[in-house]
Amino acid sequence: MRRNLLCLVAMTGAGVITAAACAEEPPKARALPQATLLHAGQRTDAGRVSLWIDVYQGEPLRYEQLLEDLASADVVYLGEFHTVQRHHEIQAQVLADLARRGVSLALGLEQMETSQQPQLDRYNRGEIDFEQLAVATNWSKRWHNFGQYRPILEAAHQGKVPVVALNAESETIRQVVRSGGVEHMPAEVRRRLPAEMRLQDPAYEKVLSLQMMVHAAVAPKTLRPMIEAQIARDEAMAEALAAFARSRAGQGRKILVLCGAGHIAYGLGMPARVRQRLPGTRERIVLLSASGELRLSREEKALARDIEITHEQLREIKLPVADYLSVKPLAPEPPADQEPSAQPKSLTPREKRSQ
Repeated sequence: MRRNLLCLVAMTGAGVITAAACAEEPPKARALPQATLLHAGQRTDAGRVSLWIDVYQGEPLRYEQLLEDLASADVVYLGEFHTVQRHHEIQAQVLADLARRGVSLALGLEQMETSQQPQLDRYNRGEIDFEQLAVATNWSKRWHNFGQYRPILEAAHQGKVPVVALNAESETIRQVVRSGGVEHMPAEVRRRLPAEMRLQDPAYEKVLSLQMMVHAAVAPKTLRPMIEAQIARDEAMAEALAAFARSRAGQGRKILVLCGAGHIAYGLGMPARVRQRLPGTRERIVLLSASGELRLSREEKALARDIEITHEQLREIKLPVADYLSVKPLAPEPPADQEPSAQPKSLTPREKRSQ
């Protein structure tokens, strides 16, 4: 079975590295519309209906049943393909509906770096709005499709849900690759990552080795540093999440985490490292299917190679990919030479004034 090339580019390019920069930012988004919140299972376009699947039961379930179970967990991971708009609509809906149920929540973001937390705290206190937050953190430069996260941040603000930055600085993660691995990093840069990191992880390394070969620039000698860059990011996010959970602000709160699907699939990556730091944590992993909705530009496709990951290779992982899946029938494929449709960029107030 040939895995979808675009999905693998999204998982390893947006969530782990870019072929050009090695462990950098996600691809530039071309669609930043304001989301319309929809209940899962509602028809969102002609002939295509979302469906929730309980992976362990092997059966569909109702959205209210999903919410009931998610409300019982300590940490809920919502794995996305960063630029698929439907994913952001579902994330905002889940957060708003859990908050309406009276669940005391915090929102953890891969999409923000821990150094940006002081500005996030200003947003949490209501001192600045979303656009001011974007300017204060230079978010458009750090995470290109930042505008797609506006609905969920505003839903968090309305529900008095604190937002927590989880990610390491992108410069630090890039340095893992440039140095040839964590142990070769300059000491002053290495100190920006957790002191204790589990870099040897055979099951996770197997998954990453399969996925990262989608990048045309990847060769066997460069693969190991790239794997360590992914693990370093997972460790940093797990460290930030655990620190918040132990803090006074995190006491009694359940944490809803937004991150790339590659960081949480099969319970590897970030969830495994959170469990090490917070033994006994009750978690739920929710993955949202791309369903053919992901579109890459000609330039992004040029940086990738076609690869094949077989069903048999995935069976060797011997773990369920998630607790729950949100799936839709495949969207029609666009013509091979068609570029993603141009969409207006989300502008910051400063950019608007300069026009």
